[in-house]
Amino acid sequence: MAPYFQTAKSFAEVTVTEDGVDTASFLHASDDFVNMFDLLGSGVFGFVQTDLRNNIGGVRGRFQETTPASVTLEKLVLSEASEHQRHGTACLVRLIRGLMFTCQALQNMQSDRNAELHVCFKRSYDTVLRHHHTFIIRSVVSVAIRAVPHRHEFYKRLTEGGPEDEFDAELTKWLAGLDAIVQRMKRFLEEGGYGKI
Repeated sequence: MAPYFQTAKSFAEVTVTEDGVDTASFLHASDDFVNMFDLLGSGVFGFVQTDLRNNIGGVRGRFQETTPASVTLEKLVLSEASEHQRHGTACLVRLIRGLMFTCQALQNMQSDRNAELHVCFKRSYDTVLRHHHTFIIRSVVSVAIRAVPHRHEFYKRLTEGGPEDEFDAELTKWLAGLDAIVQRMKRFLEEGGYGKI
């Protein structure tokens, strides 16, 4: 059986047109991205996975209720705003924020080959999420980040016996695709006054 990273939907495969980011393929890639962390064992990235899954569920709920008006993430937000609704949009804001945090942490890991994973996640947390959290949540996250696996263990588990260099190349593509979507949605949401990432 092929390693998970070879069969999972990549953010590099999500359709992006002038109308926006395709909602269905974005949700599929988000699910597969979050599920990848299951390979690390229960609870290691639980604090990230729970938040991402809850927010994916909120965006998916809105998409399923109003599919014709929500074919792109941008249209989903605009359609909800026209109805004076906020739930799907609020979930999307938090989802983009969580994906940005994870994306930057993994990009840190790839650009700084000597840094341990917990250092990469701490850097990303301080930049992306810290200012959104209370002191108590910061303390909980700080403990959770310290529990992330060592860099070599992370690669070993996620490659599932596949070649590390192939995984690294695939991860680079995933992260480039994710980063492009995150930056696009960050601009759209913030400039439209729909939420701060």
